[in-house]
Amino acid sequence: MSSWHAHSHSHGHAHDHEHDAHEPPGTPSGDNRFRLRVAIALLCVVIAAAVASFIQVRAGEATVVTRFGQPVRVLLDPGLAWRLPAPIEAAMHVDLRLHTTSSGLQDVGTRDGSRIIVQAYVAWRVGADPDDVGRFVRAVRNEPDEAARQIRSLVGSALQTTSAGFDLASLVNTDPAKVWIADLEDALRRQIDAQLRAAYGVHVVQVGLERLTLPAVTLAATVERMSAERETVAAQRMADGKREAAQIRSDADREARITVADATVEAANIEAASRKDAAAIYGKAYAGNPQLYTMLRSLDTLDSVINANTNLVLRADAAPFSVLVRGPLGADTPQAPATAGASPATKRAGHRP
Repeated sequence: MSSWHAHSHSHGHAHDHEHDAHEPPGTPSGDNRFRLRVAIALLCVVIAAAVASFIQVRAGEATVVTRFGQPVRVLLDPGLAWRLPAPIEAAMHVDLRLHTTSSGLQDVGTRDGSRIIVQAYVAWRVGADPDDVGRFVRAVRNEPDEAARQIRSLVGSALQTTSAGFDLASLVNTDPAKVWIADLEDALRRQIDAQLRAAYGVHVVQVGLERLTLPAVTLAATVERMSAERETVAAQRMADGKREAAQIRSDADREARITVADATVEAANIEAASRKDAAAIYGKAYAGNPQLYTMLRSLDTLDSVINANTNLVLRADAAPFSVLVRGPLGADTPQAPATAGASPATKRAGHRP
């Protein structure tokens, strides 16, 4: 009984669904379902269009919104932005990060007619400004490789004109104070920065020389010039050394003469003082015992005039040799009589070695 009832109920539902499927759209229930489907479809289209209209601006990039291929605005602030759905408007991302480009080896001439081979590098970026970004997109269609190619060509031409304002000696020199490579790099940067900014919206951050070499002919002339410069410097330094040595010797001789003169004066003063002291001592000695003083002075005189190689023939009774024969005479000592028929005695006096 219950199974029959369930079967009848399911059969009735199936009959109702079949009836709805075959119900014409003009009926009220069919119109509602059709409108619902259309609304859902339109909502999906709107959501898809809205999602497609949002664009993301990433850090380090600028986003250019184009309308039918022509730039209409530039977005620089990171985040979400809105545009009209394609194909009306499209988004183009421009890289604002730093790029480097090398000029390759360039054979250029200097102001004095020499040839050098140089290679420079350029660090550049697109300016974070709507006008610069627009110029970059219009000039190279947002292709960094094409920008690098044109920058390379421009740097090669700029090297030709910039190097013509410098002599070879200001670029290759043994004296660091005479090397002006930094000035060459600065002049090169100023020249290409103005041109790249005006034509491509590119800002030059740094310019440097990667390589600087000399051709064979220039190398030989440069080596010869540098050798002559080093010889000139060596001769100048040798002359300076000789002049300083002569000045030092002159100062030393003058100081030596001054020292000797001061020492002579001091020695004379010391000798005068000693003579004064000696005279005072002699005076005291003479006052105490004149005979002893006379004998000692006579002996001092003999010591000063006679040495081991001195031969003297003198009278034995003549002063100061008389003291050797008679000795010192006191006040109460009688004088010995002279020998009869005495003649001047012949003596040889001398110090024993």
